Amino acid sequence: MTSALGSTPPNRRAALGATALIALVLLALPLVAGWLGPAWVRTLAFAALYVMLALGLNIVVGFAGLLDLGYIAFYAVGAYTFALLASPQLTENFPSIAQAFPGGLHVPIWASIPLGAAIAAAFGVLLGTPVLKLRGDYLAIVTLGFGEIIRIFLNNLNEPINLTNGPQGITLIDPVRIGQLRFDHALSLFGLELTSLQLYYYLFTALALLCVLVCVRLQDSRLGRAWMAIREDEIAAKAMGINVRNVKLLAFALGATFGGISGSMFAAFQGFVSPESFSLMESVIVLSMIVLGGLGHIPGVILGAVMLSVFPELLRHTVGPLQMQLFGRIVIDTEVLRMLLYGVALVVIMLYRPRGLWPAPQHGIAPTAAPRPSVQPPMGA
Repeated sequence: MTSALGSTPPNRRAALGATALIALVLLALPLVAGWLGPAWVRTLAFAALYVMLALGLNIVVGFAGLLDLGYIAFYAVGAYTFALLASPQLTENFPSIAQAFPGGLHVPIWASIPLGAAIAAAFGVLLGTPVLKLRGDYLAIVTLGFGEIIRIFLNNLNEPINLTNGPQGITLIDPVRIGQLRFDHALSLFGLELTSLQLYYYLFTALALLCVLVCVRLQDSRLGRAWMAIREDEIAAKAMGINVRNVKLLAFALGATFGGISGSMFAAFQGFVSPESFSLMESVIVLSMIVLGGLGHIPGVILGAVMLSVFPELLRHTVGPLQMQLFGRIVIDTEVLRMLLYGVALVVIMLYRPRGLWPAPQHGIAPTAAPRPSVQPPMGA
């Protein structure tokens, strides 16, 4: 039976079945990838990290319509916050901290991740406050500059006080620990041996699913509708009584929070952070994920993040060996080919599918009615 709008209500049993199937696939994916080698499990873990990053940028760009080219700065803030709280960097360079924590500064994950997210959110507000009246290209240029400023600061904060260790980066970062479970060691569970990479994959996937849930709830909330109203027409949104200033700041803060959480997990996963990991190209890649997948559409954003994070690994395992077999040498470097294909994909998407591979459904557009057949009057009438 159809509703008054002519749409069939969703089948709850089918939805539960699809959810269970997706859960089984996500659980089995690292086990299957483990047969192909640890590099593929690592790629899947990074794909989950990029999903979190893309969802955070989608709040700013997709929901609120604020073009942000410096989003990777929040990723860097979260990573360095976790690194400073879970490494010997502060105790080795600040005697007062070493005296207060003789055993080393090893802040547990329950405190370091929320703190990294909170500091990243504060930086999001710091970025959003001076750019509230900027739009379009001007906003993009300012946010790009903000991202580069953060990277340059991280690269130079080793003198006169060595806070970030400069271009050498921070090493010996503690892995994730949850109680007695250490994610840098293998775990035997029900006779199944889970490697460290697989444990990190499950952790990142759980966090990514939590981010998806938050984004879905935000999209259907009053705040999400306010973001979309600002995206469509800021003047009309202000006329309808929406506090444009606060709503924009919330978009920057919440998007930065996702970036801070992702950065914290990146630091724990790598055990090392340096400014080279947070270049402008990373911001461009994350923006490409949401543009290619479907701007403002959560499933499309996930699709774009997974595609562009797995794509380099596919190229590495196929293009290089194929060139060696055909030409006996590497004719085109894999990294060069990757950027070339990124550019071609963006051009093709903009020409033929400007709303992305999996665009958001357009609501409120009535279907085109079939033309009524004209009735010809009888001859002689």
